[in-house]
Amino acid sequence: MKIAGVTGTILLLTTTTAGAVGLDRSNQDITAIFETGNYVELSYGMIMPSLSGADLAGFGGAAYDSVGEDFGQIGGSIKYQINPRMSVAVIFDQPFGVDVLYPGSPATTMLGGTEARLDSAAITAIGRYALNDNFSIHAGVRGQQLSGDITLSGQGYGGLNGYNVELQNSTGYGYVVGAAFERPDIALRLAVTYQSAITHDFNSVETLGGVALSALPPAATGGLDGIGVTTVEAPQAVNIDFQTGIMADTLLFGQIRYAQYADTIVSPEFFALATSGGSLTDIDSGTSYSLGIGRRFTDAFSGSISVGYEAEGDPLVSPLSPTNGNTSVSVGGQYSFDNVVLSGGLRYTVFGNAQPETAVAVADFTDNSALSAGFSIGFRF
Repeated sequence: MKIAGVTGTILLLTTTTAGAVGLDRSNQDITAIFETGNYVELSYGMIMPSLSGADLAGFGGAAYDSVGEDFGQIGGSIKYQINPRMSVAVIFDQPFGVDVLYPGSPATTMLGGTEARLDSAAITAIGRYALNDNFSIHAGVRGQQLSGDITLSGQGYGGLNGYNVELQNSTGYGYVVGAAFERPDIALRLAVTYQSAITHDFNSVETLGGVALSALPPAATGGLDGIGVTTVEAPQAVNIDFQTGIMADTLLFGQIRYAQYADTIVSPEFFALATSGGSLTDIDSGTSYSLGIGRRFTDAFSGSISVGYEAEGDPLVSPLSPTNGNTSVSVGGQYSFDNVVLSGGLRYTVFGNAQPETAVAVADFTDNSALSAGFSIGFRF
């Protein structure tokens, strides 16, 4: 069964994730450790969401255009085969992110001026040991850096209209561990990987209306100065990756990912006081699914097509993430020459309808989507 050149097409769209579970952007993929021989790869993706909505009619119906901003996504990995049984890899990704800005005046709209930024970067060092031709285990450590800036703005936030918190750079550490079953004769592989939660302690600065809390009357701030530490847990997750040959030069592949976002609570000191322990985020744990087919057309060229799905949940969502589930279709191609591997692809994502809420639902987001494009270059050495 000659399908070795097809396997690379599975991953070429991992840098163009849009609308994955919670705040996911890279799916924290570690399958570079399964590459054949020694391999290095760099990738770049551009995600262009179309997220628009409006205040509910009872709140004036003000429109919000282009709430989700375009963003880029980079990744890279290097894998080295130490001997026939042992291999190691170092993987760079940007696992989480938010780029949201609501246009409009905070004096006349429910959410105008609300803004959220979350930036991330992570490095995973992972090793794999093949117990025999069929079973292997893999494990490693993961360092992760996060920073964020959140502004609550608009009439929907009442007394917190104009609240801002800066979450300064924080680095945390966790681990990954997993196992795989393979049958090389039919290109079968089933890999299960657990990714631990990672705790971040952010130095945080809270302000209200652009004014430091220390400059406001103590009665309004509970005597807090707005400078403290905010502890946040990035979610634990499980990835299940599957592939198998189904005929000559043809591969069936898929992934299931579960991420436990219910434990990701962002509650800075003053915000917690003002909301009786509330969280700036309100994200359900979730599961995403993908299934596709890869086909090798020539010794040099192969292609793939896949569909992705995340079920809709509670339509009441945080204004910082105004979507509810998604369905996507991806197409990709790969061309190889000498030791160079070029891959590229497109993904179109349709988001489920959602109603951003503060104390109650205040807006409605329908008929939204995203277009993603990705490119990678790899080299075998």
